[in-house]
Amino acid sequence: MMVPYSDRFDAGRQLAAALSSYAHRADVVVLALPRGGVPVAFEVARYLNVPLDIFLVRKLGVPGYEELAMGAIASGGVRVLNDEVVRQLQIPEEVIEGAALEEQEELERREAVYRAGGHLRT
Repeated sequence: MMVPYSDRFDAGRQLAAALSSYAHRADVVVLALPRGGVPVAFEVARYLNVPLDIFLVRKLGVPGYEELAMGAIASGGVRVLNDEVVRQLQIPEEVIEGAALEEQEELERREAVYRAGGHLRT
């Protein structure tokens, strides 16, 4: 079995080499999805000499079936619902709101942790 990258940092360096035309551009920001995407994005941003930021996403699980997503929320107030799941399971709006509020609190907590060092773009 061929292993294309030795680790995520190596993957980031190889990706950065392919994106070299974006180096030193003021209109470029590398977005990382924690946790696994951060090492890749870090190497890309470092190599290209552009800002690094994070984009956090939290799944809105169906109560009692948390692995089944009824939607998701993300940094910047993004909310996406899976209308088909919501309709088929007849999930009330207050259940969706409750799940969104709970996940929003966790999203904000994680964002504070990731930004605590002050190294990320704000």
